[in-house]
Amino acid sequence: MSSDGAVSSDAAASSDAVRRRGLLLRWGLPRDPSAGRHLAGFFVAAVATVVLTRGLLAATGYPQLGGGGLHVAHVLWGGLLMAVAFVLLLSFSGPVVRPAGALLGGVGFGLFIDEIGKFVTADNNYFYQPAAALIYVVIVVLILVAEALHGRKPPDAVEALAGAVDCAVAGVAGGFSVRDRHRARRLVDHAGGVLGAQEVRALLDVIEEDADELPDPLGAGAQWVVAASGRVVRARWVPWITIGALTVTGLLTVGRGVGVWAGGLDVPGWVVAGMLVSGLVSLGCSVVGLAQVRRDRFRGYVWFRRAVLLALLVTQISLFRLDLWAATAGLLVDLAVLGVVAAELSVMREAQAVEREAAAAGPGAAPHAAPR
Repeated sequence: MSSDGAVSSDAAASSDAVRRRGLLLRWGLPRDPSAGRHLAGFFVAAVATVVLTRGLLAATGYPQLGGGGLHVAHVLWGGLLMAVAFVLLLSFSGPVVRPAGALLGGVGFGLFIDEIGKFVTADNNYFYQPAAALIYVVIVVLILVAEALHGRKPPDAVEALAGAVDCAVAGVAGGFSVRDRHRARRLVDHAGGVLGAQEVRALLDVIEEDADELPDPLGAGAQWVVAASGRVVRARWVPWITIGALTVTGLLTVGRGVGVWAGGLDVPGWVVAGMLVSGLVSLGCSVVGLAQVRRDRFRGYVWFRRAVLLALLVTQISLFRLDLWAATAGLLVDLAVLGVVAAELSVMREAQAVEREAAAAGPGAAPHAAPR
């Protein structure tokens, strides 16, 4: 076969490989390997901004900025911060600017969505009672969209390679810190034998060392949460207290729903039905988890995770419709419970991975200890 024929055959094989990829990849839209951390930072910043804004306004008597018939609402500051985030993200290549964009965008979105009551009522009522539930629903829907994009399918090898190239963009311009070079190499290793992986690996090897880098508050926060969660689950009594809190919370939710229903309070029927049904189902998941955790610890914690996710995604919507501050406290408790349950599941998955590696290596191999 001539060299031209070989080239044509390679080009045809490469074209076939591209056509077999998902639609987003064919459109040139690989997912960012760090998207989960950036989106989590965005949502945390948005929720924290809403809670802090409402708390500060309540504590200061709801002051108004402006005068002479003018009122500079904080939705304008939110729009300004989101615009700044867009300008940053559209102005600079590479991954370095994304944490700052996510943080500014999250604060801006929180200031924007906090005033939703003004935009769904004819009299521009900031104190519209269902506003808190509407805010929570919007954020939950966005979280579910993010989960559908990033949580249901593991990264493709091509996406890993694209992530390594993205890291290289920052390295070519400003050099690599030890951490960033390691992250980029790990992505290339995940890409395996994808076309272009060797060339990217060679590029990563020649990028200069440079320890100076833009601070990454989201990355630092994520590392702190992971480390704190790891320390928490090492104390064997903490998960059991967490599970107890989850079960008690389910009982209290059901009890409050029954109390609202029996008391004949002026509350929409969907709120009471939502509290009762979701509270009962969440409590049922907790009970199933308690029944299974001694026989199969992993499956038990999977059921606990289902219980707390149901509380976060359904029950809290009804609670926010009833009482903003009580629901906020419940939200913080549920998030803490979810963090402990997720950390425990992560530890158990690592232990299972070590066991599988040891079984594959044979009886003579010494497995690495799973971190605890």
